[in-house]
Formats: sequence, C-alpha cells, structure tokens
Amino acid sequence: MRSDRTFTMIKPDAVANGYIGDILAAITKGGFRIAAMKYTKISKEQAEVFYEVHKERPFYGELTDFMSSGPIVAAILEKENAVADFRKLIGATNPAEAEEGTIRKQFAESMSKNAVHGSDSDENACIEGAFHFSGCEIF
Repeated sequence: MRSDRTFTMIKPDAVANGYIGDILAAITKGGFRIAAMKYTKISKEQAEVFYEVHKERPFYGELTDFMSSGPIVAAILEKENAVADFRKLIGATNPAEAEEGTIRKQFAESMSKNAVHGSDSDENACIEGAFHFSGCEIF
C-alpha cells in the first residue's frame, strides 16, 4: 500500500462552474504532484460501482445521479502523507464547516455538491485510482 498517493475527482458541480484551473492550482500549491489526470464522464452504472460502499446509505441514489450528471476530472496525486494531507486541503464535507482556505470552503456549493472527492485511506486511494486509470496512464 503506497502512502504517498491519493485519488481525487473534481466533481460535476465544480467542473460546470469553471473551477478546474483554480482547484488544480490549489492542489499543486499544496505540494502535490499530479501522477495521472483525465477529463471524463462516468456513467450511472460506473458511479454505482465506484460508490458501492455507500449503497445502503440514503444518499446513494442522489450521489450516483449527481456524479454521472456531467464531466469530472479524475486524478492521482503524489505527496508524502498524501491521503491525510489532501483531506486537510479539501476541508470538511460540509463547506459551511470547512476551514477558510480549503478547496471546499472556496468552491463547494453544498454538502452534496462539495466540489471534490478525496480518498479516505491508502487502501481506497489504490482502489479508486485503479478504477479510473490503467498502469500505463500513471507517471
């Protein structure tokens, strides 16, 4: 398990609002190196597989509908202590509770439209990165 990589997605709300460049700038300013990145759209079925861990939660349908509603930017990021440092950079899921200067405080609309996804563990970072990228797409 690598502790120097994490996975992120710039979600459809942030893409639609034109925040890709600003969010990528915050990521690189935060000391992360982009090891893989793509602008893509996931289907409802792909979203259901990706978020299967939340299948029994009441927000699952809304989440998968939202994540398949428009393009995203998927990326694998590198930095020492990547998962924890990235979660600190993006801030709390609820932007009203996020610290000033965090990505979600600056760019999220609401708890459900919170601009970015960030892996919550080294294990999930590996799984999520492999879901979106083949080995030859990671540099």
